[in-house]
Amino acid sequence: MSTSDTLDLKQFIRDIPDFPKPGILFRDITPLLRHPEAFREAVHRMTEHYRQERIDVVAAAEARGFIFAAPLALELNAGFVPIRKPGKLPFDTHAFHYELEYGTDSLEVHIDGIEPGQRVLVVDDLLATGGTVEACCRLVERCGAEVAGCAFLIVLKGLPGWQRIQRYRPWALIEYD
Repeated sequence: MSTSDTLDLKQFIRDIPDFPKPGILFRDITPLLRHPEAFREAVHRMTEHYRQERIDVVAAAEARGFIFAAPLALELNAGFVPIRKPGKLPFDTHAFHYELEYGTDSLEVHIDGIEPGQRVLVVDDLLATGGTVEACCRLVERCGAEVAGCAFLIVLKGLPGWQRIQRYRPWALIEYD
């Protein structure tokens, strides 16, 4: 058994209490990103979970989702498509407007980024409440494509995101209650 088979990726996640506000326990992925062996292993394990599925496009909302989505797309021989906040993409876009707890937000994707009938894997670093990733999935559907699944480095199972996106087949490498 190689070192990577037994590498505990949780040891590379730093807990930061009371960030960004009191009562929140922030799961910081930057130590994992700083260690090439851990970062490589995280991408490898995520890739292996989806290797046998047909994935045409890997999509992610800015910004931390890009970190995992781009290498995952390369490993799956799929395209990478960024989903961004309004005004950040230089070409014509599809947009999806969604409700937040206190207001609204929007996401956009180039009109030629995701084609009808494609199978799209939506990727993010962490799933908490699920609002942004659900909006990404709805945007993918608006493009006429199929959400093949949602992949995360980390899921916070104690928050409502996991249940919120069940219809999109979520999967996470690391789970916290």
